[in-house]
Amino acid sequence: MIENTPEPTTRRLAHIDYKWIALSNTTLGVLMAALNTSIILIALPAIFRGIGINPLAPSETPYLLWSLMGYLVVTATLLVTCGRISDMFGRVRLYNAGFAIFTIGSIALFFIQGSGDPAALQLIVFRLVQGVGAAFLFANSTAILIDAFPANERGMAMGINQVAAIGGSFVGLILGGILAEVDWRGIFLVSIPFGIIGTIWAYLMLHETSQRRTGQRIDVLGNVLFAGGLVLLMVALTYGLEPYGHDSMGWRNPWVDGGIIGGLALLAAFLIVETRVSDPLFRLELFGIRQFSMGNLANFLLSLSRGGLQFILIVWLQGIWLPLHGYSFEETPLWAAIYMLPLTAGFLVLGPISGYLSDRLGARGLATAGAAIGAAAFVGLLRLPVDFPYLPFALLIFIAGAGLGMFSAPNTTALMNAVPPQDRGVASGMNATTMNVANTLSITVIFTLVTIGLASRLPQALEHGLTAAAIPADVALQVADLPPTGALFAAFLGYNPMGTLLPPATVAALPEATRTLVLGKEFFPTLLAGPFASGIAIAFGVSALCCAAAAIVSLLRGKPVVQGELAPAQPAPVGGTGTEPLGARGGD
Repeated sequence: MIENTPEPTTRRLAHIDYKWIALSNTTLGVLMAALNTSIILIALPAIFRGIGINPLAPSETPYLLWSLMGYLVVTATLLVTCGRISDMFGRVRLYNAGFAIFTIGSIALFFIQGSGDPAALQLIVFRLVQGVGAAFLFANSTAILIDAFPANERGMAMGINQVAAIGGSFVGLILGGILAEVDWRGIFLVSIPFGIIGTIWAYLMLHETSQRRTGQRIDVLGNVLFAGGLVLLMVALTYGLEPYGHDSMGWRNPWVDGGIIGGLALLAAFLIVETRVSDPLFRLELFGIRQFSMGNLANFLLSLSRGGLQFILIVWLQGIWLPLHGYSFEETPLWAAIYMLPLTAGFLVLGPISGYLSDRLGARGLATAGAAIGAAAFVGLLRLPVDFPYLPFALLIFIAGAGLGMFSAPNTTALMNAVPPQDRGVASGMNATTMNVANTLSITVIFTLVTIGLASRLPQALEHGLTAAAIPADVALQVADLPPTGALFAAFLGYNPMGTLLPPATVAALPEATRTLVLGKEFFPTLLAGPFASGIAIAFGVSALCCAAAAIVSLLRGKPVVQGELAPAQPAPVGGTGTEPLGARGGD
């Protein structure tokens, strides 16, 4: 049985159409959640200095990894569960709860106490709390918008919302760099007023318009298997980035391999269970809808190309290009974010436009063109020299952002239109899970590809370069034998890599001219440039192939389908149930 239980209209503003209230609030929520996926990337050096942690010390590396990846892991793990629960108990109710949980996590982060390992542990735990709130926000914002807007306006609404979702992650880089210069606690303070306002606003102004099946039960076993499998898999992928023994990465670590195998086994068991329970967590029958299945697959492929893009561009700018152009390592995080603004601009320009056009032209052509443009931009990036002229670089990342923006809103609108109204929460969670898992996997894959490229060439470059600079041969060999991940993390965090790789006693004993040379702005970037070039060529090549595959999948999505539904955002008439669907409709 399906019920429609809209809340009283007294929460609505008489002079504002409810759909605009829903759009503005969900856009604020998604912007806040997305911004916090990246704001910490640029600000980590300031945060670790503030709490007295050296993130490059071997014993502290787990804190670095979990600070970077923990938020993504918990969000990706909970998205489907949050969407499913919201379909059962109300999307607005759980969306409101997500806003409140996220705000509580932000307040707790601002008031982190102490220093050292206890403070680092608080940082990770409270970021996980934020991740729980973000999961409810991401899982429900799309469904709430689809409920509120008529079918011929959803592309425009999703365009604006998707700009907040993906553009927010780029804006976070700028904010993180600026706030880190002032006070590391300000990085978390920025979310608190928006969280409080958004929570109160959502509670007072949003109301339930969704259709819900009554008498459903929570799929406990499915939730446990899905969450357990995804957590094991993503934690294993995260620890695969750490050196293991004499290996530069952890892919031969038995715990990493066991986590990957165990995670995949639990997810396989989850799929079997879902075919045997009456109220499954994962509605596998939705993949029988071509628009939904093809849209999710295209989304996965494009997210796989996009997720590591920020990481590789940051390392490229901070570790090589900016120091070669006169910037100190300490100031590279902020300037890297500034020089990446064309990427954000491309997305911000094309996201709303493509959403608006998809309401009139359909999703297939726009989404396919967007993915193809992204592939072309990645091909252009891999052909640039490591020490590139900025104008073509800016143009190429603008084109990449424009292609990603052109794809996002039409694709999401099309796949959400194709599912039954009562399943929009779980469908939104499934789509968001696809994107978040692919983003995390992309970071892992691209980091691995770049590290493999460095491991084959960087040790020799370091040994020859240090020996030529009159560094003792035994010290040069010792530095060359260190895992290249240390140099990557140093560049990523805005540290002088040579200052972290060379033993302090060796640095102190060097003649002033030699010390100035090896710790200067150009020494390490010059050594890194050649080995790094082979790694980024592979990474951008893989990203281009993923975008091209996404374009092909998008082209095969078929004709658009809009599932039957009630008139959006209207309460049930007095004396009627308001549950009769209008039927599905499709067309070109």
